[in-house]
Amino acid sequence: MTMELIVLVAAVLAFSWSIGAHYTGACMGMPYGSGSIKLRPALWLMAIFALIGATVLSHRVERTVGLSILASHRVTLTAALVIVVAAFVLTTIYTAVKVPTSTIQILVFCVVGLGLGAGIPVHWLTILKLAAVWVAAPPVALGLGYLLTHALDRLVGFNPAPEAAVRQARVLRTLAVILVAVGAAASLTMGANDVSNATGVFIMTRQFGVWTAGAIGGLGLLIGVLTWGKPLLNKVAFDVVHVDLSMASAAQLVQALVVILAVAFGFFTSMNQALVGAMTGAGLARGQNRIEWRAITNIVKGWIVGPPSGIVLTFLIAKAAGIWFPL
Repeated sequence: MTMELIVLVAAVLAFSWSIGAHYTGACMGMPYGSGSIKLRPALWLMAIFALIGATVLSHRVERTVGLSILASHRVTLTAALVIVVAAFVLTTIYTAVKVPTSTIQILVFCVVGLGLGAGIPVHWLTILKLAAVWVAAPPVALGLGYLLTHALDRLVGFNPAPEAAVRQARVLRTLAVILVAVGAAASLTMGANDVSNATGVFIMTRQFGVWTAGAIGGLGLLIGVLTWGKPLLNKVAFDVVHVDLSMASAAQLVQALVVILAVAFGFFTSMNQALVGAMTGAGLARGQNRIEWRAITNIVKGWIVGPPSGIVLTFLIAKAAGIWFPL
């Protein structure tokens, strides 16, 4: 390895670490918030499944990031490092202030900022396709979360009669187990969906194949979940919507379905946006008093500032770096 590549690998690991911490709430917020699993088991379960998803299931998305956003044959190792550093800085800042944003959108617009700053052609059609998926995902998740919450309420069948109590308790225990399993599935999906935010630059620069890139990023995700995952897990679990088992199961299942559908077609969308949309739909199914609208507003603000901050910061870094290094 050259020193330049070693620095890039270190930066990718750091960014993967930040991503892992950032998405703990999106993956395990509902199982943890509903009391179906305790904190440390939730983090370990997520870390392991995120590693598996990143290593095994991320390949189509890796190619989308690495080959379909910029004219990748023009991207040097230095240019790739600019992308990763800018995206890492922004993701870490948002994680530190406990604002769930979209690392995917930050990454994509950091890539766009690099292209604009370094004069590398941008494939705008890919950006439009991704934007269409991003716009559609939250309202689709909201509608599905609303419908599935009502469906699960019918399944549980809350009934004040004493003879119904045993059945209800059995169904609730089953829902708790299902919810933990869905959280594991969401963690697997996160690994497949989000690891390319950090490791797509390996494909872009042709330094590693998709298997190696996914494994490196998956290791960073695992470390990030275990070392810095608690703050955003608590934020999503307790500060956005007051959930019960039906609501939590509906929200987490809808999120996993929406994101894995995007991944299956080689696109990627925001885990946080899909979950918050699904949680809002579940809350509306129970009445607006279940929803903390101030928290929702703050989260939406994070979604809005993420993309332009990515473009601006990467453009400026690219311009500054271009004075001393070839991009």
